[in-house]
Amino acid sequence: MANGHLPETDTAAQMASIVISVDAMGGDRGPAAVVAGLVLSVAAFPKIAFLLHGNESELGPMIAREPALAGRVTLCHAARVVTMHDKPAQVMRNGEGTSMWSTIESVKRGDATVAVSCGNTGALMAVSMIRLRRLPGIKRPAIASFWPSRNPTGFNVMLDMGADIKADTDDLVQYATMGASYARNGLKLARPRVGLLNVGTEEHKGGAELKEAHDRLVAFQHTGDFEYVGFVEGSDIPSDRVDVIVTDGFTGNIALKTGEGVAKLVADFLRQEFNASLWSKLAAIMALGTLKRLQKRIDPRRANGGVFLGLNGTVVKSHGSADATGVAAAIRLAYQLAESGFLERLAARVASAEQAGQDAAAKGAPAGAEGGTTE
Repeated sequence: MANGHLPETDTAAQMASIVISVDAMGGDRGPAAVVAGLVLSVAAFPKIAFLLHGNESELGPMIAREPALAGRVTLCHAARVVTMHDKPAQVMRNGEGTSMWSTIESVKRGDATVAVSCGNTGALMAVSMIRLRRLPGIKRPAIASFWPSRNPTGFNVMLDMGADIKADTDDLVQYATMGASYARNGLKLARPRVGLLNVGTEEHKGGAELKEAHDRLVAFQHTGDFEYVGFVEGSDIPSDRVDVIVTDGFTGNIALKTGEGVAKLVADFLRQEFNASLWSKLAAIMALGTLKRLQKRIDPRRANGGVFLGLNGTVVKSHGSADATGVAAAIRLAYQLAESGFLERLAARVASAEQAGQDAAAKGAPAGAEGGTTE
């Protein structure tokens, strides 16, 4: 299928309740890891189907070797690939014909509900903004990711994780609104707790934009949709004090990469220590069950998948180095968001918050002090 449109005879996509558009070519591990992730996904979700974008001559034999994918995958040929070294501006001008562009285009046309890509983050955001456009009232989209935590759900939501290095007061308030909506749908929390990441919890700390966003969120929480807990610190990111952590993309991306680095460092240290002597190796064998449970809890692949919030379409960014398990985790997230009607809920929440801000401003009250609907 050269143009990516669903043929009328494509029974797999018609019978499936949810179609996911997947970029097969952009990841560090190549299309083999993506196809293996699809195999894991169809076993978990019997009603899922895929539009798989990339080089048809390369992908065709891979799909043919997987009986589980028979009738579940529609190949969408795209001869070109967006690499990790391509600049977003270049992709915006010349990206048409790439697997990434084709993946997003399928969502724009309505052939698929959610897009998933392991490719270049900056390029993916640029293409998504060009083709899908922002939701009305959104100035800067954000990337939201799950972060392992002590909460009963096992995760917190953090945003922005790198969509834009800047964030003013309006952006931070919108991030809080979108993050709370994501937590309600992704973590099934009726009233998420939202915090603003700062250098301390005292109200006098932080820049002017943080202090103003703090004052507005204090008023905003009276809508009943979330509880604002105030400023939070870096040590609160994995804690059970908060469900949604709001910050700018510069800080969020550094925190994300730092967390991943520390998790890998701890895992490497444990491996070295348990291999240091015969006794430590015996201790490792005795603690094998505990170590496997710990490894599963801190495995970053379980939380793979950052969601682009604020666009007229749902896009899940998988980690570039994701293996089959990581790709399957991103697809699982995409499926759950599509199944819950997340985009429609988010759009309604953003529109409600925007109207509340306009009403409050007209009355001379703090923006966000009134209005709002529950989801």
